[in-house]
Amino acid sequence: MSSEIRTIADRSLSYSEMAQASRTGDPHHLTNCDLTDVDLAQLDFIDWCFEACTLTGASFAGATLEEATFKACRAGGINLQGADMSEASVLGGDFSNANLRGAKLTHATIRNCKMTGANLSEVQAIGLTLEEVLFRLAVLPRFSFRKMTLTRVDFSDADLNRCDFRDAVLDDCSLRNTHLVDSRFENADLRGADLGGVTLTDMRRFKGATISKQQAAILLGQLGLQVF
Repeated sequence: MSSEIRTIADRSLSYSEMAQASRTGDPHHLTNCDLTDVDLAQLDFIDWCFEACTLTGASFAGATLEEATFKACRAGGINLQGADMSEASVLGGDFSNANLRGAKLTHATIRNCKMTGANLSEVQAIGLTLEEVLFRLAVLPRFSFRKMTLTRVDFSDADLNRCDFRDAVLDDCSLRNTHLVDSRFENADLRGADLGGVTLTDMRRFKGATISKQQAAILLGQLGLQVF
């Protein structure tokens, strides 16, 4: 027997109200609710939907958010450290400077979302889907993108040190001015990536990757060579 979906709309909610709702075990659909700076750490929000909510500065640290949906939320500075977001969906919205350190993102989806300056250190990301995500200045060291297809993901100026891009495909993505110390790119397809800011001497970091003739021409142009 499926749980009843309860709806709450157009309200500012306190910790006690959210804790009480969490204890019911029923999924809730929150629309246009305000949870600014509310501490919801360690609570259970399995299969909940937060739509057009204000979550600025809210804390879901260690919370259970399996199969939860965040849709078009304003969530700058949200704390999701150590949260279980398995099979969760982040669809649209602003999660700039979000803290997802150590979060579980197994089979999660992040799409059409702003995550400028977000911290995704030590996350578990097997089966993660990324599409149209702004990761400028984000922190993603040691992140595994292996065999992933990344579509319209902007990593400009991000910390991608020691990341694994082996066998990945980057489609209309940006690696402009990213930090890529000890990252791996064997068999990666970078023909759809913006490599702006990369010098010829930096290309050793892309050893084993495939680039386009146009990209090669730009790099060789730094030596005064022309490619026809």
